[in-house]
Amino acid sequence: MISKAQFDKEIELIIANAIREDVGDGDHSSLACIPDSATGKAKLLVKDDGIIAGISFAKQVFKSIDPDLKIDTLLQDGAPVKYGDIVFYVEGKSQSILKAERLVLNAMQRMSAIATKTKQFVDLLEGTGTKILDTRKTTPGIRALEKWAVTIGGGENHRFALYDMIMLKDNHIDFAGGITKAIEKTKHYLKETNRDLKIIVEARNLAEIEEILLTEGVYRILIDNFNYDDTRRAVQLIGDTCLTESSGGINEDTIRDYALCGVDYISSGALTHSVYNMDLSLKAVD
Repeated sequence: MISKAQFDKEIELIIANAIREDVGDGDHSSLACIPDSATGKAKLLVKDDGIIAGISFAKQVFKSIDPDLKIDTLLQDGAPVKYGDIVFYVEGKSQSILKAERLVLNAMQRMSAIATKTKQFVDLLEGTGTKILDTRKTTPGIRALEKWAVTIGGGENHRFALYDMIMLKDNHIDFAGGITKAIEKTKHYLKETNRDLKIIVEARNLAEIEEILLTEGVYRILIDNFNYDDTRRAVQLIGDTCLTESSGGINEDTIRDYALCGVDYISSGALTHSVYNMDLSLKAVD
């Protein structure tokens, strides 16, 4: 997994790029009709039900736009919200509040939707011992935000990107000439390049699981697109040799049944690629 310093850098880059994209050489709508000296106050209003996420990110955005803006938070990331709730107030230069408005809303609406979806999955897994993971099926350019939202909703992050974990999937295995060759080549590569990366290997059937178990050094086996019976059998075969992860089309209707098969993790791209933004708005306060 990436370090906190790396993650913080990703957030800084997202903010800088978003401001570049949205503001350019100036917010001319505000510059045209609002005096530079004008001050105001706005509230972040919830118009939906769910889990709020992105408050900490919003603070970073406001401070990047204008360090003198004051934010008074009434709720914290991960809190359940309902229609009509106020999340925070922001006060200071009116131009600065308006410059930050769309970036704050876009991010928080998306993050809150992901946190809400994740919390639903976490609740469905309650008592099973299985944990929910995200995937790399994220929106290009804002992966850090979306994975952050997953943790706010109570889930855990899978690898962040291609560089922080080895994951040998079907195409890697086929191109390498089989599972055993793929694993052995990977272990040799890590030794030659002096890298300490965990290895996950995808299995498409029970025979492939048996082959993976013949080779040491695998951190987790991805039990991909198995039915319930084969998943239970796979868990029995693997035992305590390494961790287990189920994936492939698992949804709200099936997630608990897969968890009850005994897997350690379930990964779901739906946490980030199949959500509808929470309805939020930033409204001026008289």
